[in-house]
Amino acid sequence: MTITQGDDLLTNTLHQRRQKLASLINFPVILWSGCRIPRNYPALTYPFRASSHFLYFAGLPLENAAIRLESGKLELFLDDAPASSTLWHGEMPKRAEIAELIGADAAFPMAELKSRSTNAATIALQDSWTKLQQSQILERPLAPPNSPTGIDLELTQAIVSLRLSHDAGSFAELRQAAAVTVEAHKAGMAATRNAQIEAGVRAAMESVIISKNMTYAYPSIVTVHGEVLHSEHYHNSLQTGDLLLADVGAETSTGWAADVTRTWPVSGKFSATQRAIYDVVLAAHDACIDKVSPGVEYQDIHLLAARIMAEGLVDLGFLRGNVEDLVEMDAHALFFVHGIGHLIGLDVHDMEDLGDLAGYEEGRTRSSRFGLGFLRLNRVLRPGMLVSIEPGFYQVPAILNNPENRAKYQGFVNWDELEKFADVRGIRIEDDILVIDEGRELLTGKLPTKAPEIEELVAVNT
Repeated sequence: MTITQGDDLLTNTLHQRRQKLASLINFPVILWSGCRIPRNYPALTYPFRASSHFLYFAGLPLENAAIRLESGKLELFLDDAPASSTLWHGEMPKRAEIAELIGADAAFPMAELKSRSTNAATIALQDSWTKLQQSQILERPLAPPNSPTGIDLELTQAIVSLRLSHDAGSFAELRQAAAVTVEAHKAGMAATRNAQIEAGVRAAMESVIISKNMTYAYPSIVTVHGEVLHSEHYHNSLQTGDLLLADVGAETSTGWAADVTRTWPVSGKFSATQRAIYDVVLAAHDACIDKVSPGVEYQDIHLLAARIMAEGLVDLGFLRGNVEDLVEMDAHALFFVHGIGHLIGLDVHDMEDLGDLAGYEEGRTRSSRFGLGFLRLNRVLRPGMLVSIEPGFYQVPAILNNPENRAKYQGFVNWDELEKFADVRGIRIEDDILVIDEGRELLTGKLPTKAPEIEELVAVNT
C-alpha cells in the first residue's frame, strides 16, 4: 500500500465519524479489515477488498488489520511488514506512519488485540478465515451480519444510522467515482463501432477506470442480452440490430462507488420499437429523479416508476387495462421486476451485507408481492443519502413463458403485439442521485440519457 494523502481531510473526517459513533453506543468496538484469499498458493491471491465497515472508520484499505473504537478514540492493530517482504513488495509504510495518517490514538501489533477485546462488539466479515479469527479473539460465536444479536445488533444499527447519510469526506470520493464512471461510459459508446464482441466494449470502459487508479465497483455488465440482469459473459458478437446494455461503475482507491447503466444501439440508431420502449423507460427515469427529495418515501418513487412503465406499455398496445389496476396486480413486473434502485456508498449496494437492517426502516419488512419483493430500499429519503434510480424493461423468457404468469395475466397482455418488440431484450437507464436539503444533485448528469444524444455518442452512420 502506498500512502498518498497528505492533508487533514482524511484525519478530520475519521475523527468526526468515530465521535458520532461514540454518541450512539457505550461499549468498545473492534472492526476487522479482512485478508487476501489465496487461489492456489499463498502469493497468488484474489484481489483484496477491505471491509467497508472498517474503511468507514479507518479510511485506508489496510490488509490484516483491525481497529478498536471506544469513547471516540481509535486504536490501530497492524503488524509491520517483515524485512523479507521488501524484495517482493518494496518498502511498506510502518504502523506508526499509518496510525498518524488516520489519526489513531494508539497503535499495536495484532498480537495485542486479544488483550483489548473484552466485551467488544463487531460485525462478522464474509470471508471465513477472518470470521474465525473474530470469533476466537472475542471468544464467542458470531451471527451473520444480516442477523446480529446483542451488542452486535446495537453496533449494526448505529453504523447504519451513520452511513445512511454521507459526510463531506465521502462526497468528494463519490463525485470522483461518478466522474470517472461517466468518462468510462462515453468511452464504451465510442468503442462500440470497432468492437466485434462485448469484451471489446468492456475493455474500453474498464481501461478508463484503471487509468485513473480506480477499480470497478462490481463485475461489469456489458451485454447484448440485457434481459439477463447480472450477466458476466462478454463473448457475444455485436450485430446490427442489437442493443448493448452496459452497467459499469468505478470505485475509488478508498472504496467509494458509482453505479451507472446506459443502453445503446450497436448500429448507432435505435429501431422504431427500441426507441418506443427506450422512451418509456426514460420517462420513468426522469420522473423518478424529479421526485427525489428529503422526506419522500423511496417506495413511492418505485411505485411511480411502475405506473409510468405500465402506462407506457398500455400506450404501446401490449398491456391492457387500467394503469392503477395493472400496478396493483403487478402486471408491470412482468417487464420491470426489480426495484427502482438502492443505496450507494462504500459498496455499490451499500451495506447490503447487513440485509434489510440497512435498507428498510425499523418495523418494515419485505413485501411478498411480485412487484415489490425485490425493492432493496424502503426508507424515507434524507439529506446525504446517495441512491440509484434505474427503471428498466426486460423480456425474460423464464418470466414471460411461465405458465402461472400466462394464466394470471392472460387478459392483460397482448402477446401478439408484444412479438413486434422482439428486438428489445433489455433496456435499463441508471443514474446516481444525492439527496440534499434543496432536493437532489444528479452526480452522473454529464452522461446523456436522451436517445438522439446516445446515438450521437455511439457515432455510427446507419
